[in-house]
Amino acid sequence: MEEEALINKKLPKELLLRIFSWLDVVSLCRSAQVSKAWNILALDGSNWQRIDLFDFQRDVEGPVIENISRRCGGFLRKLSLKGCQSIADGSMKLFAQLCNNVEDLNLDGCKKITDSTCQALSRHCPKLQRMDLRSCIEITDLSLKALADGCPSLTHINIAWCENVTQNGIEALARGCPKLRSFMCMGCARVNDSAISVLAEHCPNLEVVNLSGCVNITDESVLRMAENCHGLHYLCLSGCTMLSDASLIVLAQQCHLLSTLEVAGCSQFTDAGFQALARSCRLLEKMDLEECILITDTTLMHLGMGCPRLEKLSLSHCELITDEGIRHLGMSPCAAENLTVLELDNCPLITDASLDNLVSCHNLQRIDLYDCQLITHTGIRRLRSNLPNILVHAYFAPATPPPAVGSTRQRVCRCCVIL
Repeated sequence: MEEEALINKKLPKELLLRIFSWLDVVSLCRSAQVSKAWNILALDGSNWQRIDLFDFQRDVEGPVIENISRRCGGFLRKLSLKGCQSIADGSMKLFAQLCNNVEDLNLDGCKKITDSTCQALSRHCPKLQRMDLRSCIEITDLSLKALADGCPSLTHINIAWCENVTQNGIEALARGCPKLRSFMCMGCARVNDSAISVLAEHCPNLEVVNLSGCVNITDESVLRMAENCHGLHYLCLSGCTMLSDASLIVLAQQCHLLSTLEVAGCSQFTDAGFQALARSCRLLEKMDLEECILITDTTLMHLGMGCPRLEKLSLSHCELITDEGIRHLGMSPCAAENLTVLELDNCPLITDASLDNLVSCHNLQRIDLYDCQLITHTGIRRLRSNLPNILVHAYFAPATPPPAVGSTRQRVCRCCVIL
C-alpha cells in the first residue's frame, strides 16, 4: 500500500492515466480493486476506448453494456460483443445514444439484435466505420437503409448469414456508403446481380469482397466489379456455381492486384480461365480451387509459371490432377521460396511420385492428402526425410465401400489411421 501511495503522490494523474491505458480489460478490472484512487483511474472512460468482451460472452447481458455505455461515453471507439447472444436492442439503443463516437462495432452472433439497433446507430453514430452484423439473423434491408442514411463513413461491413437481406438493402447501402472498402455477405442467397452491380458502381474503392454462397450471382456481377473496382485484392466466390471462365478472364484483364482468390465449388471453371488469370495476376498468394472439377495439370503448369508469390493452394476434389501437374508446380518459381500449404484431398490420381516432386518446396509447412488412395506410408516417410518440419494430414482407409445408388462420386471409408 505504501508503494501504491508513493506512486500516486509522485506521478501526475495524466501520466497515471497514460500508464493505465496500456492495460487490457482484465488488468483494468483487477487494478480497480487495489484502492479508491486506482479504482477511479482504472475506470476512467479514457482507458476504455477499445473493449473486446468475446472472452466473457456467456456472462455479458444488457446491464453490462448499459454500465459500459454510461462510463465510457464519448471515449469509446471500438466495441466487440462477438458471441454475446444475450444482448438485445434496448441496451444497444442506450449504447448508441451515449457512445456516439464509436467507429468499430462487432455484433457477430448477437442473434437478438434487430433493425432497431441499426436505426439507433444511424441516428447517433455518424463516425461508424466498421460494422459486423454476421449471423444477426433478424437483420433486414431496413438496417442497411438506416446505415446508408446515417453512417456515410462506413468502410467495412459484414452481413454474412443475414438471410433476410435482399437487393434493395444492398443497393441502398452502396448509394449511401461510397467509401466501402470491404463487403462480406457470405450465405446471403437473396443477393443478385443487380445488387452487386450497384455496389460496384457506387463503391469503386472496394478491396475485399466475399460473396461465398450467393448462389444467384452470375458472370455479370464479376464483370461489374472488375470494371469498377480495380483495387480488389481479396475475392471469394466459393459456391457461386453459375460462374464461368468469363469471370476469370475479366478478372485477369482488370484486377491485377488480386492476392487471394477463393472459388471452391465453381465447377464450370476450366484451364482456359485459370490460364488467363495466371498470365495477368502475378501477385496471387492464396488460391482455393477445391471442387473446380474440370481443371487439369494445365492449370498447375500456368499457375506455377505465372504466380511466383503463391503461398497457399487448395486443389481438393480436383480429380483430374495427376503427378505431372504436381511436378510442374514443384519446379515452379513459387515452389522453392513461397509455397507453404498445399491441399490435395480426394485427388485420386496423385501418387508418391507427387511427393517426390515436392522436396524442393523448402518452405512447405503443411500438405493435406486425405482420401488420396495411391499415397503410401513409404512416400510420406520419404517426403518427411527431406522436409522434416512438414505437417502431413492423411489417412489410409480400408477397402472402399460400394457407391450409393445414383451417386457419381467415389465413396471412401472414413475408418482411418491418422498420421
